[in-house]
Amino acid sequence: MTLRRRIFAQASLFTAFNVLHGSAFAQQAWPSKPVRIVVPFAPGGTTDILARAIAPELTRAFGQTFFVDNKAGAGGNLGADIVAKSPSDGYTLLMGTVGTHGINRALYNKLPFDPIKDFSPITVVAGVPNVMVMNADIAKSRNINSVTDFIAYAKANPGKLNMASSGNGTSIHLAGELFKSMSGIYMVHFPYKGSGPAMLDLLGGSMDVMFDNLPSAIPHIKSGKLKALAVSSNQRSEAVPDLPTLEEAGGPALKGYEASSWFGLLAPAGTPVSVVNRIQQEVAKAMGTAAVKEKLLSQGAIPGGNTPDEFVKFIDAEHKKWAQVVKASGAKVD
Repeated sequence: MTLRRRIFAQASLFTAFNVLHGSAFAQQAWPSKPVRIVVPFAPGGTTDILARAIAPELTRAFGQTFFVDNKAGAGGNLGADIVAKSPSDGYTLLMGTVGTHGINRALYNKLPFDPIKDFSPITVVAGVPNVMVMNADIAKSRNINSVTDFIAYAKANPGKLNMASSGNGTSIHLAGELFKSMSGIYMVHFPYKGSGPAMLDLLGGSMDVMFDNLPSAIPHIKSGKLKALAVSSNQRSEAVPDLPTLEEAGGPALKGYEASSWFGLLAPAGTPVSVVNRIQQEVAKAMGTAAVKEKLLSQGAIPGGNTPDEFVKFIDAEHKKWAQVVKASGAKVD
């Protein structure tokens, strides 16, 4: 081999080593700056509550700040789109929901992102039932003490009940639409930019009913400001064991009713697998600790922590399930 070729070969090896070493170092160095968790709804709702519960755990695990950034609008689609179009470097994550990644694809005629192709699922953080709640004073003034009372009143007074939701296409919206469809009643739907603002109006009395996620509703149920009628899951919740399911409380009309919610972390598509796996492992560890587990269960949330592959399959199944719910309810958003 000539001297020139030997020098060229050595230079090539040196360059290759630097590229590989630099790539490995970059992956090992993550995170070297704060990580943003985009919550696609306003503060105060369950999506926000869960993101703020897991952010400190990840901050402790990785030694860098994980902070929550609320980007509300379009039933969660605005925030989801921001993450879908962010760099796939592990520094922007989404607290996705059953709405953004299970419902909206069937509900909206057109989305600015693809819930499947544009994301790398990390893990489910928690699953929760929704709960049918009324402003306590309104329920009392209209003598509504049960789901059957509610249906009877709605049928006798069509259009006189206002239903709040966290936005078009959210599980809170669809839970209400499914209830309307199965019970044969009509309520006026008012979509908000998150469960927090919707709850404020429900507490204030300008809204009558909401099918809120249990964690954000439970403090107001316990305080007596809200009248809880039933949970939307197919089993009772450990957090409110005396509260019946909608199927139990609604009689034959609501047989088979089920509309629970879930919340999970996702990253932009193409995020390094090593980063995705590290986040999932730390979330799973946090969900396994007694403190976090007890906190979530007391709020009606069931801790998650499944693997990225399991989450991918779960999202696919949720798409199929909610497409049928959307079709049955007749709900559609342009």
